[in-house]
Amino acid sequence: MTNEVVEAAANTTNALTCAAQTAGAKLVDTVSRQAAEGQAAFKQATTWLTENGLDLAVNLLSAVLILFVGGLVVKGIVAAVRKSLSKAKRVDELLRTFICSVVSKTCWAILFVVALGRLGVDVGPLVASLGVTGVVLGFAFKESLGSLASGLMIALNHPFKVGDYIIAGGVEGSVIELNMMATVLATADNKKITVPNASVWGSAITNFSALGKRRVDTVVAVAYGTDLTKAVSAARAALAKVPGVLPDPAPTVAVGLLGESSVTINVRPWAACADYWTVFSGAQQAVKEAFEREGISIPFPQLSVHMANS
Repeated sequence: MTNEVVEAAANTTNALTCAAQTAGAKLVDTVSRQAAEGQAAFKQATTWLTENGLDLAVNLLSAVLILFVGGLVVKGIVAAVRKSLSKAKRVDELLRTFICSVVSKTCWAILFVVALGRLGVDVGPLVASLGVTGVVLGFAFKESLGSLASGLMIALNHPFKVGDYIIAGGVEGSVIELNMMATVLATADNKKITVPNASVWGSAITNFSALGKRRVDTVVAVAYGTDLTKAVSAARAALAKVPGVLPDPAPTVAVGLLGESSVTINVRPWAACADYWTVFSGAQQAVKEAFEREGISIPFPQLSVHMANS
């Protein structure tokens, strides 16, 4: 029994030894193979660098120089374009900024394509993919592109500028900011409203500040028994004392409509755009006070009722 146990232990030991030797041999073989593959790859990389390293360094340096020198050239081109546009009377700051931005981005795109070509990159598929991407983005951002195109039309035609009081896109207010995508207005009650340029250019634009002066339209009613010549003279004399009323064009005061219970007189002085509301309220007050001094009645609405005999 003891001999059998000893023999079994010996057999087990031999089996473990053989397994360890086999595993060790496989490990050594794997390590040797990987080392050989690594040496081959290193040798291949070394050979490639030896054969092409100089060309790669030259191309990389050339690409960097192209970008550096080209960047300086782009700055010079943009500065020259801006200086040239600043001499044109019909080109405002918005259009100058837009044109300079387009010139700058176009030049930089050309520089990058040239630099990539110098590095050996095939730029043909890249340009083609950019074209397809541009079409896709064009459909995705068609409304934004529409506002951009409208901004370009506003910049070319400049129907208004910053500081003008306008009605555009259904919104009334003073222009406080203007860019290629939107027009920002401040309303009379100090609300900031941003209107896309597509809405601005796609509708009628009313510019109250473009011509420098505005007519102030007011209407005053007098009783039917009033001496109209006296009323017109009193109103005209009152306007002459209102601050801000322009002498040229001269104020217009004339009989208007024959209403149901009164005769209306149109009172129309002229004022600078900045003085519009001052003249508006001043004219109303001055005419009312003048009529009171002259004993001219401003009647309330009246209705006469005639009763038939029962």
